Amino acid sequence: MARSTQPLVRETFETALTVIRQASVEILVLLGVNVAEGKDPQWFLQQLDQARLNLGNWATVARRLNLNDADMSQFTLQLRHLQQLVPQYESGQDVTENQLLAALRFVTCLEKVRNQQPKLGYSTEMNVDNAQMQPDALRQLRALDFTLRGMVREAWPDEQQRVNQLKQLCGGDKVRRWLKMGDKGDILSGMLFSELAMLVVDKKLFARHYDKLFQGATSLTLFVEPRKTLQTLLDDIREIRNVAALGKPLSGAQEVMLDNYFNAISAPLHKACGEGRTRVNPAALMKADDAQLKAFIDHAAKKNSVVGGDIFEVRDAIESPSRRQDGKKQETRQLVMGAVWGAVGLGAIAMVVGALFIASDTLKPPSAEEVTAPVATAMAAEPENNDDSPRHKLSNMGITWDEENLRAAIDRDDKLVTRLFLEAGMNWKVAWTEQALAKNHEETLETLLRYRLQMDEKKPCRRMITTLSHALSQGEKMTSMRKEYLQTFCTVPAVVERQKHELEQAQLRAQANPNDETKKWVNIREAIYQTIR
Repeated sequence: MARSTQPLVRETFETALTVIRQASVEILVLLGVNVAEGKDPQWFLQQLDQARLNLGNWATVARRLNLNDADMSQFTLQLRHLQQLVPQYESGQDVTENQLLAALRFVTCLEKVRNQQPKLGYSTEMNVDNAQMQPDALRQLRALDFTLRGMVREAWPDEQQRVNQLKQLCGGDKVRRWLKMGDKGDILSGMLFSELAMLVVDKKLFARHYDKLFQGATSLTLFVEPRKTLQTLLDDIREIRNVAALGKPLSGAQEVMLDNYFNAISAPLHKACGEGRTRVNPAALMKADDAQLKAFIDHAAKKNSVVGGDIFEVRDAIESPSRRQDGKKQETRQLVMGAVWGAVGLGAIAMVVGALFIASDTLKPPSAEEVTAPVATAMAAEPENNDDSPRHKLSNMGITWDEENLRAAIDRDDKLVTRLFLEAGMNWKVAWTEQALAKNHEETLETLLRYRLQMDEKKPCRRMITTLSHALSQGEKMTSMRKEYLQTFCTVPAVVERQKHELEQAQLRAQANPNDETKKWVNIREAIYQTIR
């Protein structure tokens, strides 16, 4: 499809904003906040936060909306991102592609909320011609699949080379499944969409093979870098594709979002193709008749059915077999140590019980029944424990339920222990991540972000920004993870205003006394402000 013109972008955006305003009223009323009409994203976020204060916590808000922790987290994160890009809007204003993408993402998020909570009945229709959009959407899904395959083939031109590389990256079991499910001589055709996407957005593979294709891509700036934006868009496409694979029609919002995603992804590749940097051109892959579309969807459905659906998100790192094995070994060692300490504890209890029996023997010679009764009672009081809860796993590892143990796990980049503490319900603080952010422990930091609703530190931004400013002044980098933490926790208006003031003050100091030091602090303040504004 041709790229959207500004009037069409504005019209689509205003339709999405109307949907969001109408939905906000129903959601807020359900949460006990009575409002007459919906307003802009910033207002919705403020009212939602008020609902959280009234109800006590985000967990109660999530229960009212029938959302789990991950869904609630996504809902608030997408709304926060939207209000960051579009705090307020007056009809007729110019609209950027990023503003449109953020609005469409939130509309599809509102669809999920409505599907989870039957009490909500707002419409998310986008006034599109479904009869025309539906087959076009399926063609776009097919073209994107073929685009990813083409990119991977250019990175590893020989089929046997691809098989060997995939075996090394992902393990023999997956390779055998892909060879079985794929067309002869084309292992990539046997992969799930998420698996194929990760071959492109994996940090190491992207830097090595694909970064040059997307450098300077203005259509992939929704997040901190093109790779992160591409990863997010492909994961949303995975969910849309799953709907199509089930034989269900896509909603109007999904069709419009997919159309804009397709344009955003294909634009830099189209340019690179024109400049001779790649032979992959998504627009050229759009041609497909009804029989080809049906064969593509049927094959996608077959691949999904083999593994129970393409349910895992598109991650930014492929977990190698050796790493998975190391994780299993580590968990086994921890479980063994837990069992050893458990045995030691039982031995100590037995010694105490034995001492009590000896003491009682000196006072009163018991009968045989009296001797065996306490032992039988003790055994009955401690049945076999089949508890598989996160807290029990921690206990088996010899790790007590203590905040300091969670902080230590974060510091040493122990993703497993960190996740178990969070799954068991322990709250955490941004201040505990300072060392992890400095060392860029990405997996542990991402685990914490998945449980952002359990972050209970009041006003974490002043300390985080002060620590970050000092680190940047010492030559450390503004990593993508640091940006993500700033955008997650520090985009409230008061913090943004304070950082704007800090930037202005730094600029005044640089004007009054221009030197390397004052210029450095202008760059630091500007980097932080631009991240959260």
